[in-house]
Amino acid sequence: MQPTSRETNPVPYQKLSIIFAAFFWLISTSCRGEDQNLVIVAGKPSHPPRLHEFNAGVQLLSKCLADVPGLNTRFVLNGWPADESIFESADAIVFYMDGGRRHEVVLEEGRRMKLIDGLVSKGTGIGFMHYGVDANPEQAGEEFKRWIGGHYEAMFSCNPIWEPNFAHFPDHPVTRGMQPFKIKDEWYFHMRFIADNPGDQPFEEGGVKFVPILVASPSDAVRDGPYVHPKGPYKHIQATKGRAEAMLWTVERPDGGRGYGFTGGHFHDNWRDDNFRKVVLNAMLWIAKVEVPANGVDSSVSAEEIEQNLDAKK
Repeated sequence: MQPTSRETNPVPYQKLSIIFAAFFWLISTSCRGEDQNLVIVAGKPSHPPRLHEFNAGVQLLSKCLADVPGLNTRFVLNGWPADESIFESADAIVFYMDGGRRHEVVLEEGRRMKLIDGLVSKGTGIGFMHYGVDANPEQAGEEFKRWIGGHYEAMFSCNPIWEPNFAHFPDHPVTRGMQPFKIKDEWYFHMRFIADNPGDQPFEEGGVKFVPILVASPSDAVRDGPYVHPKGPYKHIQATKGRAEAMLWTVERPDGGRGYGFTGGHFHDNWRDDNFRKVVLNAMLWIAKVEVPANGVDSSVSAEEIEQNLDAKK
């Protein structure tokens, strides 16, 4: 009997190509790591049409982030999520909603506050936008200063509708690709910042690194009012004439997490402005610890897209 031999067939070139492609995909995936998870929470409808369009706004911003490498974006509509497990895997959470004493985050006798505080203490990024930066000091003032470095305080801050000129930007990932711009909005200012800092300059204190991003000087007429509510003017606002004010700022916290506050976002149509939209999208990436592209987040919003998902308001 002839001894048997095991024949080896050469692997076809196509199979080798598939094997090598799969190998390099595994290597690149392991080097890149898992995608970061961003959750954007929209508040319930409020204000007349085209104002405080939280539901339409978060869907628009989520669409603009859909193709960003390394980022998974999910959104919640109409207030606090019914299923809070969406927060468990979040690397960053952004709240775009009404604030004050009925802020979605402060309801349920502090239970929601404790939930968010627990996530923040583990390094979860957090952002608040427009009315969402309004924290009643007795309910959440200290937490907001710890989470994002500052907040709107009724009768201390003010909320006029005006058109700041954002002419200069700091060297920061959130400002990548930004060009000078002017846009009318209900821009809050004179915020209650950490350590009672005026907020117009970068500073570091207690392990917190604070950087103002959108900074402009309100005219004397803007400081003299009227504000949206109460109409004012407030003497302490008038007393700081000539001072620059921060309307978007960032913080890096001792827990390793990041945060931002953004006081614009009153008028839904402003999301069509490329710079207005870019700086917010950049900030969302930054708090999620996703590399902001060299030119910032490139996106576009058409006239048709700005009309989509608006709340049915009278």
